[in-house]
Amino acid sequence: MNNIEQPRLPLPPFTLATATEKVRLAEDGWNSRDPEKVAQAYSIDTTWRNRAEFIHGRDQAAQFLVRKWDKELEYRLIKELWAFTENRIAVRYAYEWRDDSANWFRSYGNENWEFNNQGLMVNRHASLNDLPITSQERLFKWPLGRRPDDHPGLSHLGL
Repeated sequence: MNNIEQPRLPLPPFTLATATEKVRLAEDGWNSRDPEKVAQAYSIDTTWRNRAEFIHGRDQAAQFLVRKWDKELEYRLIKELWAFTENRIAVRYAYEWRDDSANWFRSYGNENWEFNNQGLMVNRHASLNDLPITSQERLFKWPLGRRPDDHPGLSHLGL
C-alpha cells in the first residue's frame, strides 16, 4: 500500500461546484472497484464507520474494499450530493450488486465525509440498508466501471 499523502483535488473549502465534483470523483473511484486506487482518496489515518464495522487507517480501508467487492459482484454505484460545508460533504447513494448465488440487491445509504486541507477524507460515516430486488427491477445496467454521463442520477430515477 502506498502511504504517501498526495493532495486530492478539489480541495476544501468546498463550493457547490467543487463539492459536486468531489462526489462524482468518489463515485467514479468506487465504480472502478480498485481497492488500492480508491484507498488513496483517504488519509493514512482515516477512520470509517461502515454499517457496524469500524475501520482505522488507509490499509484497513483497502482491505475492507477487497472483502466488499469479493462479496458484492457486478457492483454499480450512484452518489448524490446532499449538503456541504467548508470541509464536510454529506451524500446519499444507492448501488446494485449480486451475490454469488445470483441474488440481486439495491443498497441505499447516506455518508458523512470530513476532509483535511489536502482534500483527503479523514472521516467517513456510512449508514445503509440492503433491499433484495429481482434482476428485472435493476436500474443500474451500464457496463461495469464509470457511470456514463448521460445515465440518470438518483433523483431522476425516483430513488
